[in-house]
Amino acid sequence: MTKFLLFLLLLSGFNVVFAQDLYVKTFGDSLDTPTIFIHGGPGYNCATFEATTAEKLASKGFYVVVYDRRGEGRSVDSNAQFTFEESIQDLNYISDSLNLDSMIILGHSFGGMVAIKFSMQYPEKTKAIVLIGAPLALQESYKTILKSSREIYEANKDETNIQYLDYLETMDPSSLMYSSYSFMHAMQNGFYSPDSLTAEAEILYELIGSNETLKHYAQTMGEKPPSEFWKNEQYTTIDLSENLGDLHDSGMLIYGLYGKNDGLYSPVQIEQLQSIIGKQNVRYINNCSHSVYIDQQEIFLENMLVWFK
Repeated sequence: MTKFLLFLLLLSGFNVVFAQDLYVKTFGDSLDTPTIFIHGGPGYNCATFEATTAEKLASKGFYVVVYDRRGEGRSVDSNAQFTFEESIQDLNYISDSLNLDSMIILGHSFGGMVAIKFSMQYPEKTKAIVLIGAPLALQESYKTILKSSREIYEANKDETNIQYLDYLETMDPSSLMYSSYSFMHAMQNGFYSPDSLTAEAEILYELIGSNETLKHYAQTMGEKPPSEFWKNEQYTTIDLSENLGDLHDSGMLIYGLYGKNDGLYSPVQIEQLQSIIGKQNVRYINNCSHSVYIDQQEIFLENMLVWFK
């Protein structure tokens, strides 16, 4: 296991025009299958995957790299631009620095969007994409969240929250406020949690909760990255379905791991993903929500072995 800060230098002639420390950590033998994890957000970090799953995946014959995107988590940078292009070039630099040829890219949640965009630009560096609870079109997820939330509030005769939803549905659905309020209802209604925890998942969540540093990163979302990414990229309205289809048609290996208790995705959305990359390439997992690698870690590891070993 190696932990270091990767010092990025973007050069113009002989002049250093930008320098940046990225938090990067590696697990396993560098001669094993290169695999890099891209965390969710914007504004999150790789801490939970790093602490619960990276070493176990490495023990299966993968060289696992985790990192926090620039300006997020432990990759502190007041000059971060918060654009997809910046994220793509940072990932490209990490891959070059660590000699990661033909990588498996694990894209969790928003990290899946980064993975798709990176693979569009650098298909020669991408062996495969594994989408883990990742959206193709956030507008569809907002609709799913609000529809499911309304059903809960109506069943509970919760007039206050029904009125909140009525107001929310009058807002501009492309706005960051609409996005934030939608995810607030998702959290309030337990859409990120499985119906019940496996014994293994209980241990992993206890591990996160018992370590104050890890608990802090698991619960912390930076305020600047979501607003800046939205301002620069309007990511709440992006639909990458066609792009994913193009990558699949080009012969790239693409897989999906999604939980049936993940309230961000309806069965219809999963069927749409299956129609793009093939039903056989998508695992829709019982008793599992957004953090597949924690909620059903054994299934996550089993699929990585089936697909790549």
